[in-house]
Amino acid sequence: MNGIHTTPYITSDGSSTLRSLQFGAHYHSTNGALTESEHVFIKYGLNALPFKKVDILEVGFGTGLNAALTAALVKTMALEGSYHGLEFYPLSDEEYAMLNYGSILPAETSTLWRSLCSMPWNQPREISPGFTIHKQRCDFTKWQPVMKYHLIYFDAFAPDDQPEMWSREQFKKLHKALHLGGCLVTYCVKGTVKEAVKSAGFILDRLQGPPGKRHMLRAWKK
Repeated sequence: MNGIHTTPYITSDGSSTLRSLQFGAHYHSTNGALTESEHVFIKYGLNALPFKKVDILEVGFGTGLNAALTAALVKTMALEGSYHGLEFYPLSDEEYAMLNYGSILPAETSTLWRSLCSMPWNQPREISPGFTIHKQRCDFTKWQPVMKYHLIYFDAFAPDDQPEMWSREQFKKLHKALHLGGCLVTYCVKGTVKEAVKSAGFILDRLQGPPGKRHMLRAWKK
């Protein structure tokens, strides 16, 4: 994708996000992009798992912030495994340049973020010993998993903006793609989403949300 299809926005914690002109939605919470990513996907996602080998799927690679935070922690913890990010509307170089993560993240995380943003699509690469990143450009609603994951970051635009992403059928697909004992985390706790996730076979945790949200959702395959 080339050109500009978003506008920048500085969130409450000083980190930036983008607003999609196509969907009229922000990529992260305006109450704190970095805070939301660390709370939902790292604290209650990656840090909640006991595995030393972890295969992660992200639905909605977006700005690459979740991937960079994960990559940095993976290196610190010396984890093995993989990170598979799906994105149907990749950002352009000009749009990545609108984000301030390169200046506000710790030096090593900033370097990882820049590297992940410039990494070619559909070409897996090792970013640390035993851990690979694979960015795949595809339509999630048509995508079918070919491996199993321990952890899923579900970070699509909200159900009102992309209802097709949040259906029971899509969550059934993700439930099947998880290892037993694995989990899915997302910022959204809308009633229809909880019902779709539960009816797909998940066991739900409703946890404290990041700033601006009372709750977030974690769903286990048990």
